[in-house]
Amino acid sequence: MSELELRGGIRAAPHPGATPQERRALRFAADTCGRDADPEHIARSARAEEADGIESALVVSASAWPDAWLVASWALASTTTLRVALAHRIGTTAPTVAARALQTLDRLSGGRAGVHLILGSSDDDVRRDGDTLGKPERYERAAEFLDLFTRTLHAREPFDAGGPHWPVRDAWSGLPPSRPELSFAGSSDAGIALAARYADVYGLVPDTPDGIRATVARVRGEAAVHGRTLRIWMHARLLLGESDDAAHAAAERLVEDARGLDGLVGDPQWIARVAPPGAPRPTAAEQVSAGLQRATIGAPDTVARELYALREAGVDVLQLAAPAEDERDRELRRALIAELRCLEAVRGAAPATAAR
Repeated sequence: MSELELRGGIRAAPHPGATPQERRALRFAADTCGRDADPEHIARSARAEEADGIESALVVSASAWPDAWLVASWALASTTTLRVALAHRIGTTAPTVAARALQTLDRLSGGRAGVHLILGSSDDDVRRDGDTLGKPERYERAAEFLDLFTRTLHAREPFDAGGPHWPVRDAWSGLPPSRPELSFAGSSDAGIALAARYADVYGLVPDTPDGIRATVARVRGEAAVHGRTLRIWMHARLLLGESDDAAHAAAERLVEDARGLDGLVGDPQWIARVAPPGAPRPTAAEQVSAGLQRATIGAPDTVARELYALREAGVDVLQLAAPAEDERDRELRRALIAELRCLEAVRGAAPATAAR
């Protein structure tokens, strides 16, 4: 198992809400369709991730959000060691263009840029950019994209390639060959097959340790067929407190704080469905309650032990999605990071201890 990597996230602008407490609450609700681009927030958030011991950060992407490439470049320019993975939806640009952009960003940042390739969160989302393909067809197109994308990254001279979506002639980025880190997610057979063949990192959906072990074994087994290895990444939604009781009390307050904030949350179908099709749109409080049910809640040492069970199940990259609205939030997250580092150090020392 590779060394544990701790990942954060960078938004283009703060969560909605007039106060830190409202923003904490709405972190657990569906995101709004529109989003501003705030340069000071991007720079401040990126520097905080770096200062607190986070090694990498994800910039997410959707059709009505600020451009992830530009947000990532601003974050990279504001830091010196933080690595940034930006989400890029296949189909919005040609693979040669995307590869050239990634190589350029990686060179300008001193090797700190990576890409998380996605198919789109929903048919409605991709249609906002004029993409009318259904998901099966998007997977088929993704295979052609990934082949051209990786060939462009590796190419030392121009090449030709024919395909139904992107027939290219004399394709070449002109930059020295490189391979910035590429991640991909998708629990379907098609998604796992693409990740096994092309990705460096596979993104898991949240699951139990036993479920993670089964998926990791499957993904790594398929990657081994291609003579490859994959790191495993999982997103963890968190709410921390000075004690377990304090954290759970804080969760109850967040639900109450969300009452009356219905105008500041998005439709759950925009990003994450929390109600069956045709059901009334959940209120902000109902959305926050549902979001907290999927979160890990507790003191830093308690949460660290729960997260480390995922690490033992095969996760190499843990994304810590916790509120960071003020210094208290950051102190709690730093305490969690320290606990995770301690558990990792103990685990790393265990074989040597056993040998003695």
